[in-house]
Amino acid sequence: MAEYDPVGILRVLVAHRVEFVVVGGVAARLQGAPLVTQDLDVTPSSTPQNLARIAAALEELGARLRTATEPEGVRFPFDPGLLANARSWTLTTDRGDLDLVFEPAGTRGYPDLVAGADDLRVAVDPPLVVKVAALADVIRSKEAAGREKDRAALPLLRRTLQERD
Repeated sequence: MAEYDPVGILRVLVAHRVEFVVVGGVAARLQGAPLVTQDLDVTPSSTPQNLARIAAALEELGARLRTATEPEGVRFPFDPGLLANARSWTLTTDRGDLDLVFEPAGTRGYPDLVAGADDLRVAVDPPLVVKVAALADVIRSKEAAGREKDRAALPLLRRTLQERD
């Protein structure tokens, strides 16, 4: 299994000019919640041009489909048309796990999330700034998803939001 390097994944996405918003646990962490996660979730724009940029970034990252039976991933030819045919992709890369979630639960996807996203610095040298979902949007999505792990994180996320406000 590759060492988890979310900043490395983000650098590749930015280098390929992929339009995306960081969501999920990494977004919560970047927004101040003391949450630990071992994968990076992003919500990309689904325009044809952006799908082509995503495909190129996935190629550079050595992306593979991640499944319960194949945690190291299965090689797969990611092309823009194929990427558009699923609402989410669970991947592993040479820099760790990456999930592309085109429409997180409780949201309308990229246009919805980018509207409230913050530009946050995630690395200093060299500088890297990415769009990160607002903590209220992360909470909204986790509430709508209703998975056990999301329900478990909600009290901490709500408390963090209250302390920030």
